[in-house]
Amino acid sequence: MTPRRRFHETMAFGCPDRVPLWDEGLRDDVLTRWYAEGLPADTDPATLFEVDRRERIDVNLDPTPASPLLKDRDAVRVWRERLDAEDRSRLPDDWAGRLRRWRGRDHVLELPIHRGLFRTMEVGCWADIEPVIYLLADRPAFVREIMDEYASFAAKVAERILQDVDVDFVSFSEPVGSNHAPIISPALYKDVVLDSYAPVIEVLQRHGVRWIVFVTYANARALLRDVIDAGFNVLWAVETESTAMDYGSIRREYGRDLRLIGGIDLDVLMGDEAAIRHELVTKVPPLLADGGYIPLADGRVRSSVPFRNYEYYRRMLQHLVEA
Repeated sequence: MTPRRRFHETMAFGCPDRVPLWDEGLRDDVLTRWYAEGLPADTDPATLFEVDRRERIDVNLDPTPASPLLKDRDAVRVWRERLDAEDRSRLPDDWAGRLRRWRGRDHVLELPIHRGLFRTMEVGCWADIEPVIYLLADRPAFVREIMDEYASFAAKVAERILQDVDVDFVSFSEPVGSNHAPIISPALYKDVVLDSYAPVIEVLQRHGVRWIVFVTYANARALLRDVIDAGFNVLWAVETESTAMDYGSIRREYGRDLRLIGGIDLDVLMGDEAAIRHELVTKVPPLLADGGYIPLADGRVRSSVPFRNYEYYRRMLQHLVEA
C-alpha cells in the first residue's frame, strides 16, 4: 500500500496494511548532538527507520513585506495592502514543475492554509500578546474584521492552489492554548475566530478536501466541540504538557468525529527506555485498535533527546504499528 493510500485508509477508519509512520522533523542542533554521540556524519536518521513520505506545500501566507502588530486601523490598512493572494511569490518556485511531479504521486501532500488568531494579528513575541488580549476584550468586532479579511485572503490562496492540485489534507495552525486552558474563552474564540474560517472551509469542501486538520498547541480541550462543528475532522495537538489533551480521553468523548495525529509525549524521550516503553504501550495500542490515528511524538525532537532514546522510540513504535 502506498503512503498516500495508507493515510486515507487510516483517516477513513478503513483497513490500511498498517498506519502511517511519519517523522517528527529534526533541527540541525539535534543532528549535531547525535553526530557527536557517534551517529555517522551526514547520516539522515529518517533512512534508518521505516518512514512514510509526506510533503508540505511551502506557500507564503504572510503579508509581504512583513507587517507590524495589528493594534489600530492604520496598521490594518498597511497590512491589507500587503495581502495579495495573486502574488506569484506566494507559491513555491517551479510551480509548474511541482504540479507535474505531484500528478500520480504516491506520497501525502499537505497544504497549510491559515496561521491562526495570533499570527494573523501579527503577534511576533510574548510582548505582543497582551495588547491583542485587550483588543479581544474591548474591541472584538475589530479583531473579527481582521480575521474575516485574512480568511478572504486565505480562501483565495486555497482556491488558486486547489484548482491545480489535489492535496491530501489541509492544516490550520492555532497556537491559542496555555498549559491550563485556551488563552481566550470558547465563546469568544468561536465568535471571533472559528466563525471567520467558514469561507476557507467552504472552498476546501467544494474542492473535495476530505481531511481538515486543526493543529493546536498546549491545552485547547475546551475548544474542540466548536472546532468539530466548524468543519474540522482531524486534531494534531503539539507540545501539550496537559492531561486534558490525552488522546484516549479525547477519543472517548468525540469518537469518530475526530481523527488524531500525535499524542506521544515528546518529553518522555528525554527519560529512559522504561519510560518510553510505558508511554508507547499504554497509549498507542488502544488508539490503533480504534482506528483513525497516526502515532507520533507531539512536537519536533529537541537536542536534549539522546540518539539512543530516539532510536528506541522509533523501533518500539514501528513494532507496535506492525504488530
